[in-house]
Amino acid sequence: MIKTAVIGYGLSAKTFHLPFISLQPELELVAISSSQSQLRLDYPDIKHYSNGDELIRLSDAELVVITSPNDSHYPLAKQALLAGKHALVEKPFVLTEVQGQELFELADEQQRQLFVYHNRRFDGDFLTLQQLLQTGELGTIRYFESHFDRFRPVPRPRWRELQGEGSGILYDLGPHLIDQTIALFGAPKALTARCRALRLGSDTVDYFHLLLHYADKEVVLHSSPFSAHPTTRFILQGDLGSYHKTGLDPQEDALRAGQKPDGAGWGQEPAALYGVVADAQGQKPYPTLAGDYQKFYQRLVAALQQGKPHLVSATEALQGIRLIELALHSQRLGRTLDF
Repeated sequence: MIKTAVIGYGLSAKTFHLPFISLQPELELVAISSSQSQLRLDYPDIKHYSNGDELIRLSDAELVVITSPNDSHYPLAKQALLAGKHALVEKPFVLTEVQGQELFELADEQQRQLFVYHNRRFDGDFLTLQQLLQTGELGTIRYFESHFDRFRPVPRPRWRELQGEGSGILYDLGPHLIDQTIALFGAPKALTARCRALRLGSDTVDYFHLLLHYADKEVVLHSSPFSAHPTTRFILQGDLGSYHKTGLDPQEDALRAGQKPDGAGWGQEPAALYGVVADAQGQKPYPTLAGDYQKFYQRLVAALQQGKPHLVSATEALQGIRLIELALHSQRLGRTLDF
């Protein structure tokens, strides 16, 4: 058993980590840190710490899962590695490529493993995209578009939407779209970006439109807070056909509703929500593969116990953070920048 502790008890911990840790037989939850009094009621049989620093110093955890605010990821991961613990860090991994490089080098020096959490590699629609690329039925891909839009026209008083290091939608939702693109196509040759605060009263980035330039294709990554209609999730276009998908993977809504991620049909979309493949002969629904975030933790355990490769490599993790930094720099300069 791998003794596991979680720093933070917010949406990320409750929705995307604790349900899956509890189902992974090789992991033993031993501690959580939070100032929330509800924690003691929800988890009365494990150790509780008031903050992440205390948990790292005092707990006997071998693996520390960091789900605290973005600007704390780097110092907490560094402290965990120096304490001889493995670390799993929520997205965004860190705020700068320099921080990320330092952490990976430190993990090597300490002979510990550092993981970056990108569960949306196991979204059903993303797995479907990968299947389409593997079958080749769309031909050579020339254009890809990925959205994570919402209808949230009024800013909310929470740290993700307040001015500060690592706040804003580019650091919140951008890592999902960027990591999925890197997993599909690798890093681009150049980037052009618009990253703006468009909502009245907003003091951090709440809209982004990134153009990633590849030698043989163009990629658009987009997020808007003004999308009230059902919106596009993916557009994949090749010289033999295209794929269009709306809606989001159902796992997050199911987890928020309190469903356990171990029932029959978990991660499966209704047929009415399938994407559509079109070609010269017409169009047809294309079944969405079932998503399964549990597979992230299965891969993590395989890396710790069997030395298997990490799902998200150090190179991919650093490329993702570099693209966020580059996008903000492109916005400031108003021009295309080489990667």
